[in-house]
Amino acid sequence: MQKRSVFFLALIVFLAATYFYGMSSYGLIDPDEGRYSEIPREMIESGDYFTPRLNYVKYFEKPLMHYWLTALSFTVLGANEFSSRIVPVLAGLFSLICVYILGRKILRSSEAAYYSAMILGSSVLWFAISRINIIDMPLTLFFTLSMMSYRLWLHDDSKKWLIMFYVFMAMATLTKGLIGVVLPGGIAVIHLLLTKNFARLLKVFNPLAIIVFFAITVPLFWLTCKDNPDFFEFFFIREHFLRYTTTIHNRYEPIYFFVPIIILALVPWTGLIFGGFRTRGISYNDKIFLAVWFLVPFIFFSLSDSKLIPYILPCIPPLALLSGESLRELQETGKNFRSFIIINGVILFALILAGYLLPILSHDEDFINMKVPAYFLASSLLVFFFASCFVRGRKYIAVVMSALAILSIFAASPAFQKVAENSSRQNIALRVSERIQQDNGAKVVAYRSLMQGLSFYLQRRTIIAQDLNELEFGAQSAGEEASKWFINREGLQELCRSDEHVYIFSRGKNISGLLRDLSGDIKLFDTNGHDYVYVNF
Repeated sequence: MQKRSVFFLALIVFLAATYFYGMSSYGLIDPDEGRYSEIPREMIESGDYFTPRLNYVKYFEKPLMHYWLTALSFTVLGANEFSSRIVPVLAGLFSLICVYILGRKILRSSEAAYYSAMILGSSVLWFAISRINIIDMPLTLFFTLSMMSYRLWLHDDSKKWLIMFYVFMAMATLTKGLIGVVLPGGIAVIHLLLTKNFARLLKVFNPLAIIVFFAITVPLFWLTCKDNPDFFEFFFIREHFLRYTTTIHNRYEPIYFFVPIIILALVPWTGLIFGGFRTRGISYNDKIFLAVWFLVPFIFFSLSDSKLIPYILPCIPPLALLSGESLRELQETGKNFRSFIIINGVILFALILAGYLLPILSHDEDFINMKVPAYFLASSLLVFFFASCFVRGRKYIAVVMSALAILSIFAASPAFQKVAENSSRQNIALRVSERIQQDNGAKVVAYRSLMQGLSFYLQRRTIIAQDLNELEFGAQSAGEEASKWFINREGLQELCRSDEHVYIFSRGKNISGLLRDLSGDIKLFDTNGHDYVYVNF
């Protein structure tokens, strides 16, 4: 085995170990991880895998696939932080394999394909979202698999790859809805039109492949609708059309919101993107393919009235492929070296200065708590930049840069722990869970916040006081039972003045309201400094 191959293999092992390192060392981060862990836990508990429930009421914002994958993980590994996050971590890592396979076809170089996968895996945003239990990384895996299948179909005109294109679009649809077919399908059609490949444009609408798509998706949606007639309107109308065209979820951001996100997404490799479009190692048709792959989801989500950072994930693999070829060419010929150093230098030094100065100058507790991870990350980025200054014409510098990039995301890992200290219910729930279990018949109340992870750690239903939040639909569909589990101020006062033992969980920001509402009826039972537990006995 060549020495460089040994280095490549060692970096792959280092990267995979970094993704798994410390994955279970911090609690589920609310709201997302608590939500996407509790729903599959309740599926296992109830035995009903076609009606998603959160805190034991219907929750129809997303399809079933991600819940099923997490439930499978819980069944095999137990319901814990590691098994909760294993699905997105594996999705993030398997996506790197897809990028490598695509790189072999598009870039026609195993070295450039390797660099593409390594660039994607060691970029800050990809790593961060792979370590969080949310739906976007599994969606992106199926999205990338569909694009890989489409490109392989273009290469050999095999019906097998065309059918797989539709299979993975179906999986993406079952993961996050209609964008799973609209976006990959739109990319394929636009690419064929722009390259004037009209013969393939007719073939892409293969009747057998379309039948396969509907055979996978329709039965599962039908089974959910059969048991829940209100699913269709809520999921397809409210969560698709109204979510896209209105600010119904209060997630409005300006149209340029994703521009800085894309610039930061591939840090510390961002400066390579621009050279990728000018490289000679990618054919014109494939440059069009990668450009359309990037632009279609980027424009689609930029025009939406609902925006969150993870939405942009499907745009990143084509940029990684461009960057991989750019790095190979830069290392071998020095082409675009000056633009890479200038662009990357500006981005990295802005982040380095922010990493060193913000924890010192800011009065925000969140920045202050991030001091150590910020210093480590800033220092590793600084070393990365200096190493990149020597990449031109040097055989092993790209390997060194890859190692330093992995070191950068490794240095950022403690940030998850810091975020969890403020946003996880693990600590406060486990501190009092044994007492609550011993207190037979006690009621647990979440005050003015769903505190999604609370039900997961206590493994029981909680009463929601004065805040329906994302459970508004579930509360409305609960019928007469809703009055027991969703209470207003007067209902909370009545409950606390009863003979029943009540444990009230509250976030620190809501304590003044809680004390004002209940006055002398409650006393402090426990706190971790961020969350508080009050009791009425």
